[in-house]
Amino acid sequence: MSQAKSTFEQWRILQAVVDYGGYAQAAEKLNKSQSSLNHAVAKLQAQLGVALLEVRGRKAYLTESGEVLLRRSRHITRSVTELEQLASNLEKGWEPSLLISREMIYPMEHLIDALAEFEPQGRGTRITILDSVISGSAELVESETVDIAIIGGAPPKGHLAQPLCNVDFHLVCHPSHPLASMEMPLDDQTLAEQLQIVIKDTGQIARGELGWLKAERRWTVANFHEALVVLSKGLGFCWIPSHLICDAIKEGRLSRLTLKGSSHRQVPLSLVIPNRDKQGPASQLLEQLILKNHSVLEEEG
Repeated sequence: MSQAKSTFEQWRILQAVVDYGGYAQAAEKLNKSQSSLNHAVAKLQAQLGVALLEVRGRKAYLTESGEVLLRRSRHITRSVTELEQLASNLEKGWEPSLLISREMIYPMEHLIDALAEFEPQGRGTRITILDSVISGSAELVESETVDIAIIGGAPPKGHLAQPLCNVDFHLVCHPSHPLASMEMPLDDQTLAEQLQIVIKDTGQIARGELGWLKAERRWTVANFHEALVVLSKGLGFCWIPSHLICDAIKEGRLSRLTLKGSSHRQVPLSLVIPNRDKQGPASQLLEQLILKNHSVLEEEG
C-alpha cells in the first residue's frame, strides 16, 4: 500500500480557508497563525501537483480541480471524525447500535417522535426496529435479543414493564361484504361462517392470539397493511387497531362491525428493558424519551 502524500490536517485547513473565506479568517477560527495555514495549503498543492486555490485580492477561490478534491475530502474528514467519535463512545460505554422490538400494534409515529429527539444526541448510534407479534415480542425479551422492547399484554415472567398506552381494536370489513348489511350486533355463529383475516404470530411458540378466533375459514397474513389490502377487495373481516383505520371508516372505505358482548377490544402496551444490568447510556436515553413522549401525550389527551 502506497503512503499518502497528504494529511488529514492539511485537508482540514483547506476546508477552513474555503469555508471562512480566506487565510486570515481561517487562522482566527482555528487559532493558528496565517503563515502556518499558507504553508500547509502550499505544501498540499505541491505534494499533489495540483493547484487547489487561487488568490484574488484578499480572498482565496477554489480552482475547478480544487472543487472536486475538496468535495471528496469532506467525505473523508467526516468519516475520520465519525470514527474517532465512535471510538470515544465505545470507551465511555455508549452503544454503537440499538435493537428495538416493536409490537406491531404500537403506533409507529410515537416511536418516531422519540427517535427524532434521540437522533441529535445519539452520537451516531444506529437504530434497528423489529416488528413483532404476540409471542414473538415475549421471546425477544426472554432471550435478551433486543435492547428495548414494546410489548402487548403482560411481560414475560421475571421482567418488569412500564405502561405506555392502550390500543383499541375494531372489527371491520368492506362495505360491500355481506356482514356490513346485517343487523348489529352480530352473534358468534354468524361471524364463524365468514372468512377471517388474522395476523401471523412472529414467535416460534404461539402463546396467544389477538381477537376473536372462531371462524373455520382463515387467511393468515404478515401484517395489518396486508390485511387491509385483503379487506379492500371485499374479502373477510378482521380485528384492526383503531389508529390504522379511523380515516377509512370515516371515508366509508371500511365498515365497523360489533359483536354481542364485545363492541371493541383493548390491548395494553408496555416498555420493557430485557436486561437492566447490561443497559447502556444510549438505551437509557431512548427509554427516557419514549416515556417522556407518552407523558406529554397523556397531558394533551
